[in-house]
Amino acid sequence: MPPLIHQLDTLDRRLIDGYQRGFLVCERPYAVMADDLGMTESELLVRLERLQTLGVLSRVGPVFEHTKAGASLLAAVAVPKNEQEAYAELINRAPGVNHNYAREHDYNLWFVMTAADEEQLGRRLDHLEAELDRPILRLPMLEGFHIDLSFPIPWQELESA
Repeated sequence: MPPLIHQLDTLDRRLIDGYQRGFLVCERPYAVMADDLGMTESELLVRLERLQTLGVLSRVGPVFEHTKAGASLLAAVAVPKNEQEAYAELINRAPGVNHNYAREHDYNLWFVMTAADEEQLGRRLDHLEAELDRPILRLPMLEGFHIDLSFPIPWQELESA
């Protein structure tokens, strides 16, 4: 099988270069992206799926300034290691949980919860805490940092390497 770089055609490269930033927030962003690239929306979706399967892309979608879109915070809970999966399932079913992951720590399940406002967020966390029958460590963001994860890709250099 050829190296990954040789599996990417010109359209793949234009897609990757063109949409690392500025993901469109509209009713049909993929249709607009496809039109910009001269293809149909369904062709674009197939291409994005292929790029994800190849491991070129891990996520496609907008990143919002969370402080302008409601309330959220990082939370953690300590659970018995042998019951981690069951607790993770309970956490994942809670409204507003957008990801959940295990950590090697006393607090071994970490998650981010979101809500429309601080009051709703507090109620959601209180409810989950009661359901888990364990205290939840609440870690609100004190200071925000913007990390720009887009970068220019030196296609020529990669091809010759």
